[in-house]
Amino acid sequence: MNIDFTKMNGLIPAIVQDAVTGKVLMQGFMNEEAMAKTQETGMVTFFSRSKDRLWTKGETSGNFMELVSISVDCDGDSILVKANPKGPVCHTGTDTCWGEENASKTGFIDQLRAIIKDRKNNPSDKSYTASLFAKGINKIAQKVGEEAVEIVIEAKDNNKELFLGEAADLLFHYLVLLEAKGYELDEVMEVLIQRHKK
Repeated sequence: MNIDFTKMNGLIPAIVQDAVTGKVLMQGFMNEEAMAKTQETGMVTFFSRSKDRLWTKGETSGNFMELVSISVDCDGDSILVKANPKGPVCHTGTDTCWGEENASKTGFIDQLRAIIKDRKNNPSDKSYTASLFAKGINKIAQKVGEEAVEIVIEAKDNNKELFLGEAADLLFHYLVLLEAKGYELDEVMEVLIQRHKK
C-alpha cells in the first residue's frame, strides 16, 4: 500500500468498519508503527494522541478488534480498516463511537454471494454449491421449491431451531438461483425499493 504519512505529521485517519455488518465502528489515527503492529498481530492498533503511544484497541477492556483487511483511499492519506469486534467498541460501552447498534448480520449476505459466485466461476468437486451449478437451472429451481415447502411445514410447528435451519436453507438456495440466472440481489432490492415508493 502506498500510504502518505507526511500530511498530518506522521499520522493518518483510520476508519474502522465491521467486516460483517458494514457498520462504521470508530475512527482513530495510525502512524507507521501502529500500522505495522496491526498487520503483525492481527489486532487493530492505533497511535493515541492523548497517551502519546501505541494503543491496541481492547488492551484494557478485552474488547479487541481482529483485523480482516486494510485498504487505502485514492489520495493515500487515510485508510479503511475492516475488523471483527470482540465486544462494544466505544469506551462508553456502546457498539460504535456514534452510539449506534451493531447487531445486524445481513451484511454477511454479500460475503455469501461472493462465495457463491466464486463456486460458479471456479468449481470444485468438493463444493456442494458447485455441484448445484453443474446440475443446471432446473435442479437449482427444484431445490428452491423443496426448501420453500420445508419452511412452510416447519412454520406450522414451534421449533425455532428447525424453522431457522430451513429459512437458512431457503435463503442460500435462493441466492444460488439468482446467481444461476445471472441476476443480482441488488436488482431484487431495487424492485422492493420502487414498490415502497408507491
